[in-house]
Amino acid sequence: MSKSRHIYLKMKTLKEARQIMFERFSLSQPLLKETISAPDAVGRVLAEPVTAVISSPNNHLAAMDGIAVTAATTFGASETRPKELVMDTDAFYVNTGHIMPENTDAVIMIENVNDRGQGRIEIEAPAFPWQNVRKVGEDIVATELLFPHNHVITPYCVGALLSGGVFKVPVREKPKVLVIPTGSELVDWRDTPLENLKPGQVLETNSFVLGKLIESYGGAFVRHEMLTDDPGILKETILRAVDNNFDMVLTVGGSSAGSEDYTRNVIDDLGEVLVHGVTIMPGKPLIIGQIKDKPIFGIPGYPVSAIVTFEQFVGPLLSLMLGQPEKRRDAVRVEPTKKIASKLGVEEFIRVKLGAVGNRIVATPLPRAAGCITTLTQADGIIRVPNNVEGLQPHESVTAELLRPLSSIKNTVVVVGSHDNTLDILADQIRFGHKDLTLSSSHVGSMGGLMAVKKGVCHLAGSHLLDTQDGSYNISYVKKYLPDVRVKLVNLVLRDQGLIVPPGNPKGINGIEDLGRNDITFINRQAGSGTRILLDFRLAQLGIEPSCVSGYENEEFTHMSVAVAVLSGSVDVALGIFAAAKALKLDFIPVVTEQYDLIIPEIYYESENIRILLETINSPEFKKRVQALGGYSTEKTGQIII
Repeated sequence: MSKSRHIYLKMKTLKEARQIMFERFSLSQPLLKETISAPDAVGRVLAEPVTAVISSPNNHLAAMDGIAVTAATTFGASETRPKELVMDTDAFYVNTGHIMPENTDAVIMIENVNDRGQGRIEIEAPAFPWQNVRKVGEDIVATELLFPHNHVITPYCVGALLSGGVFKVPVREKPKVLVIPTGSELVDWRDTPLENLKPGQVLETNSFVLGKLIESYGGAFVRHEMLTDDPGILKETILRAVDNNFDMVLTVGGSSAGSEDYTRNVIDDLGEVLVHGVTIMPGKPLIIGQIKDKPIFGIPGYPVSAIVTFEQFVGPLLSLMLGQPEKRRDAVRVEPTKKIASKLGVEEFIRVKLGAVGNRIVATPLPRAAGCITTLTQADGIIRVPNNVEGLQPHESVTAELLRPLSSIKNTVVVVGSHDNTLDILADQIRFGHKDLTLSSSHVGSMGGLMAVKKGVCHLAGSHLLDTQDGSYNISYVKKYLPDVRVKLVNLVLRDQGLIVPPGNPKGINGIEDLGRNDITFINRQAGSGTRILLDFRLAQLGIEPSCVSGYENEEFTHMSVAVAVLSGSVDVALGIFAAAKALKLDFIPVVTEQYDLIIPEIYYESENIRILLETINSPEFKKRVQALGGYSTEKTGQIII
């Protein structure tokens, strides 16, 4: 098989691709059925209707502790004319759940009975027929339908099945899916020590994520050993899978247009390619094919692409196989905090953080990189931008599919602004002490945080903006940019900011003045961040033009991101906090100790959630964890600056 690149000349829209898939596989052979124990059937789908074998209860039973009687014998009893009954002749003692004595049809509660001794009792009110009695079939009548075809058994259902005398049930077999990870760069995390990872090698994780997704949709998966980029081996593996009673095959990786992506050719040789390329991002390279009546999917290798394509195609097809409706997420109307650009002709799945601020739910977009699984783990929702829309405007009301319950989103403290590692500790410490409260932070720089406060799209902002005139932090910026917003300025930490360099400082960097050297490459923070403002101030002091700093135009949004750039060797130096350098075992050259504050609008300052946040900041546990990071001082932590 020759190497060739496939260009997506016949890409389908999401709607078209799904229609092709459902039309082709809707008439596939139904799944076989198996009979299993009722308690073991939780989560399984019934292959046949189930009817009750016995009634429940199957005898008339006393529903109360008391006296069983024939109701007619009690008529006429009153407080002024009590009626006397003879025990074991007119009345019989019963406990809850006992079978009713023959020819009795009512129970008088024991507290309404007066014992007269010598086997006689007295009642002051009549009973009516079937009072305090569970009649035969009150819950279930023999032969009645308990559950229909395609019903999913729940723990509640087990009680009904067993009560109705049904101890085994026929269920659909779980669709059996083979997951084949492909790629010569992949290594198995289970038998590869991290210290042995070589440059270019990647831990194989997608197959495990997809496998658990398959299980969550009611299927069963088998993970094949990883395959190198060899079309012959891939062809043999897929053919063996469709011949070995697998209901579906997923290959992971190898679906794009690269010269090493053989999946399309293999499917084309063995069967038919139905779709190659869908106008969605992420997930464009998806392949849908058919071999011997079995669906074959070429899943893209990037983690987010793999998950999106699974949820849009594989999961719904599994639901169809099991006779289930397609899973739908709850949705809510939200307002983006900033403009979201989008390409015409492509439907984009934008991962967003959500929070209830005032009377609206605001959405802050996360990075779109399809290779970043954390854009899903950190996301609260997904905004789908249609392929005929060229982006979304700030504060435009749009729909977001929820990845977390709405109740949780409404109990989230939204922080926007400068990145700091202590925010992660704060979020964890709050969650530890208050399990229903979440802190969600978005990193847009200190100035971005001030603008978020001004627009009313956050509960507080993190900021470390240096006033180059007097050396103070944040106060002058608050006065200048938030003149009409009443806020509290509360110190979170003092932190050491400086140059992050590789271990041993191989380039011999001593300070900011070395950034102008021809042999130094630098990674910058984004415009508007406090770190960027500090850098520009120091460069100006030294008379160094930004254009003279190699890499000045290359930006990252967090201290950890610039530290990773240094660790990877892609740059020689970055400006960031000591804690980031320490975390990655890099060297650090101090430049300044700066003040990182929280800007809190007064309208939220007295709220219960902010009270909890401030209480946590002032706790010894939080301060101890911050100090353990290194490069921080909690001397002023919790102090109200203004």
